[in-house]
Amino acid sequence: MIYTVNLLWDSEASVWVATSDDIRGLVLESSSLDVLIGRVRMAAPEVLKLNNQPLEHAKIAFLTGRVVA
Repeated sequence: MIYTVNLLWDSEASVWVATSDDIRGLVLESSSLDVLIGRVRMAAPEVLKLNNQPLEHAKIAFLTGRVVA
């Protein structure tokens, strides 16, 4: 199963924000994209487990963009 995580740059707040329609409840932020990706990799399995979502053979696909105000 592939889970998509959106990584958006919020220029107003000067942070990267990670959200996912596939991983319910996943919302993280960081001023560093590398740190944010690491946090997502650590948190995603736990959030999937809490949501009783399939974890076996799970892969994460990252999409980047920016918040347009």
